Amino acid sequence: MPHRSDRLAAEPGLIATRAAPRVDGMPALAPALVVLAFALLWFGTLGMRHLLGPDEGRYAEIAREMLSRGDWVTIRYDGLKYFEKPPFHMWMTAVSYALFGIGDWQARLCVALSGAVGTAVSMLAAARWFGARAGLMAGLVLAGAPMWNIAAHFNTLDMTLSGAMACALASLLLAQHPATTPAVRRRWMLACWAAMGVAVLTKGLVGVALPGLVLVLYTAVTRDLALWRRLHAPAGIALMLLVAMPWYWLVARRNPEFLRFFFIHEHWHRYTSTVHARTGAPWYFVPLLVGGFLPWLGLLPGMVHAVTRRAGVAPAAGPDTPFQPALMAAVWALAIFGFFSLSGSKLPGYIVPVFPALGILGGVALAHAQEHAWTRQVRAMLALGAIGLLASPVVATLDANNTPNALYRHYAIWAALACALVMASAAAALWLLRRHGRMASVTGYAFGMLLAFSTALLGHEAIGRSASGIDLVAPVGRVLRPGMPLYGVGMLDHTLPFYLRHPLTMVAQADELAFGAAQEPQKWLPTIDAFLDAWRHGPRAVALLSPQAYAELSARVPMHVIARDWRRVAVSNFAFAGELATRRLVSAPPATPAATPLATL
Repeated sequence: MPHRSDRLAAEPGLIATRAAPRVDGMPALAPALVVLAFALLWFGTLGMRHLLGPDEGRYAEIAREMLSRGDWVTIRYDGLKYFEKPPFHMWMTAVSYALFGIGDWQARLCVALSGAVGTAVSMLAAARWFGARAGLMAGLVLAGAPMWNIAAHFNTLDMTLSGAMACALASLLLAQHPATTPAVRRRWMLACWAAMGVAVLTKGLVGVALPGLVLVLYTAVTRDLALWRRLHAPAGIALMLLVAMPWYWLVARRNPEFLRFFFIHEHWHRYTSTVHARTGAPWYFVPLLVGGFLPWLGLLPGMVHAVTRRAGVAPAAGPDTPFQPALMAAVWALAIFGFFSLSGSKLPGYIVPVFPALGILGGVALAHAQEHAWTRQVRAMLALGAIGLLASPVVATLDANNTPNALYRHYAIWAALACALVMASAAAALWLLRRHGRMASVTGYAFGMLLAFSTALLGHEAIGRSASGIDLVAPVGRVLRPGMPLYGVGMLDHTLPFYLRHPLTMVAQADELAFGAAQEPQKWLPTIDAFLDAWRHGPRAVALLSPQAYAELSARVPMHVIARDWRRVAVSNFAFAGELATRRLVSAPPATPAATPLATL
């Protein structure tokens, strides 16, 4: 009887029949395993670090108060009216709390889902125009881009807006494909308009102004005025208004002061002036763009080539100018980048909406890249990882932003580990390229970049844990009771009130709650003297102060220390059980950073 291997060699068709099915050089099961691995890393790390101020704590607490009060129209922060942003992000977070409880990962679920949805629709649009391979590559580029994956794990409005904007871009691209039937085109365009409505409900007029700017610039370059007839504007505008306008109407009806503050102060003044003290040079976003797209910068020539060679363009069936998807993606990225570069107010997250367009173009470039070009990209990242590893001890020398050097020394270990993972990922990508081909190489490289930058973010818990105040929650919670005033003396603590499930009453300095304090002045104490009077003669209360403020005020009124860390001291105006033990624990306080003297408040 012939040996099995001899029989298989003699019957090559049997090999093809019995061999495991393969997709692009990989087993057919591999895509499902890849998606599972990315999903576990993407969502599984949401609760592995505590919230950071100001943004993460602010939006987590607003959503908590929204759910607690049952008022989904008038946004409040620490009990005061807060009209800087619309409510969609906070609505979704409050729903997350209602479904899964209140906590860190629940507060970040909205942004993680927004990033995942933005990645999925970008893949769909890229696959429709440039082929399935380009679609897969686009998803890998986005998942491995540090600006995108970090923003998807940081509780701010920027990623929620970017997810909605990615849906608008992808829906527009899908609607304009020449093979799309009129009925399907209408549905995708209505989806585009609905996504813009969600964007307006997330961060205001930029949700419609930015896509409008992109459309105007695109038609100015291509002279494709026929595109405007394919937008289904009457029905689309009606749908967008149906999504966005009910809340604006309700909040303005209940709060007449809303319209002027929101549209004049928060839109016009924010963009045209430095009223929010968030200034930056016109090139402010350049290093952020470079760093945020660092693992894929080698694709830039291929991305430019995709635009200039009109990738994906098919001859128009009629007299209309053919739609250019690569050019639309490029205009999207450049217009949004330019818009915010000219703004008088700048924050890093403002340019996150450009990344879905970059991901689509990067996917096209990767799908057509030569092997030697990909090899150069991976080797360059290997070298950058090595440089970062050698430079990581510098982190241990930092002592900035009022953060003790000891915390930076702990974080330096995580920074070194992240750089080592970058090197390991690049090395694995080279090995996979030789053994299994480019798709496996790009997949391993993208997963490795996501793992490396997730590690860098998770390691920030070395600094963020104490900054969040989580270690004060247990001792303060044993003293603080529902309904008891919790004063923030000269400081707006963005995270500890969330963990305590107890809003602050501001004292002496309203900070970003100045608008709400002006509308409801009875809900805060505008002077230190008013606070001292309430502290002496009012009900039992707890206060949060900077160490310097505690040193000044404890000489004037009795203060019982509950707990303290390097940035805050929690005190009560009454004696409490276990106070003597607490005093022993805090008798040797850590070195404290400089703080604003109370005399200036």
